[in-house]
Amino acid sequence: MSRLIVEGVGEFEVATGKRLVLALEQDAGIDQLHACGGHARCTTCRVEFVEGEPDQMTVAERDVLQARGLTGVRLSCQILCDHDMNVRAISRLAGSGRKDVGSEPAAEIEPPPTWIEK
Repeated sequence: MSRLIVEGVGEFEVATGKRLVLALEQDAGIDQLHACGGHARCTTCRVEFVEGEPDQMTVAERDVLQARGLTGVRLSCQILCDHDMNVRAISRLAGSGRKDVGSEPAAEIEPPPTWIEK
C-alpha cells in the first residue's frame, strides 16, 4: 500500500500500482477531472506535487505537457501510486463548468507507457 495525501482532503491508503487519477476519485472521493478518459490528451487531470513527485514520466505525459506549455504540474492519469505522495488536486469538476468528470479511465496507464526520467 502507498500513502496518498490530498491537500485539504485527507490521507488515504492506496493499492500499490493504482493509477493516481483513479486513487483520487475512488480512494480520496474527489471529483478529479479526466475529460479524455485518462489517455494523456486533454491535461484536465492535472495535479501539483507537494512531496513525492515521481522521478519518471511517460513519453505521452511529457509530450502533451510540452505541447501545451505547462510546467509545475503532472497528469494524474500517467502516474502510478507506487510510493508515498502528497498532492494538490487542482483540476476538479466543481467550478469547471463541465457537465461531468469524463469517461472512466482504465486500470492500466493508456497509452501503454514508455517511461523516461523526468
